[in-house]
Amino acid sequence: MPKLDNAIIMAAGLGTRMRPLTNEIPKPLVKVKGKRMIETIIHALHESRIDDITVVTGYLAEKFAFLSEKYPGLKLVNNPYYQQYNNLSSLYVARHGLKNTVILDGDQLINTPQILSADFKKSGYAGSWVNQWTDEWIMHCDQSGHVLSCDRDGGKDGYRLYSVSKWTAKDSAKLGQLVEREFEAKNYDIYWDDVPMFKYSDQFNLVVHQINVKDIVEIDSLDELKQIDPGYEKVGK
Repeated sequence: MPKLDNAIIMAAGLGTRMRPLTNEIPKPLVKVKGKRMIETIIHALHESRIDDITVVTGYLAEKFAFLSEKYPGLKLVNNPYYQQYNNLSSLYVARHGLKNTVILDGDQLINTPQILSADFKKSGYAGSWVNQWTDEWIMHCDQSGHVLSCDRDGGKDGYRLYSVSKWTAKDSAKLGQLVEREFEAKNYDIYWDDVPMFKYSDQFNLVVHQINVKDIVEIDSLDELKQIDPGYEKVGK
């Protein structure tokens, strides 16, 4: 059974939907009920004894400097392409660190650290079952949990895809090569998830790592942040 060697946290984005809060602070460093989003991820990784952590920075990169001092084993990698290109560029600059790896977005809350357990069997994405329409990416699976298709424009009766995925070393090697291929072919506007989920889905046999809907909280906008943390109610008014 594979065991996670390391983690790559994507934290380069502009966080435009959370302005004006993100005019001076990167979205992953925003505190929710007193805790920085990215630090809920780091603490959860540490509970699984995953200390080899790479944070890919871009926007306001200097604001992340304290993390490498606070957390031994954490490395910062700068993405110089973050303003022009989509997050394919973030995995591109971190591709040589892919092993038995978990890849996560830095702007989410991990409420259940156990979902980042170092033990896993197959490559795949975290997903929670939804039976009502949502505009999130929805994975459809067979009875054994293998992903058959994904609706990127929303759907129902499937598993909502979260930005937490685990990769075996074998699949990581393929993923790194394909991300490099797409980036160097100047396909800058795609998400890195497009590579295994859509463009080269035939080269992967992904599964859903089933979680509960409350295990991960993704906060996409200032309004969503206010619903979770009323302390921000007056921001932007």
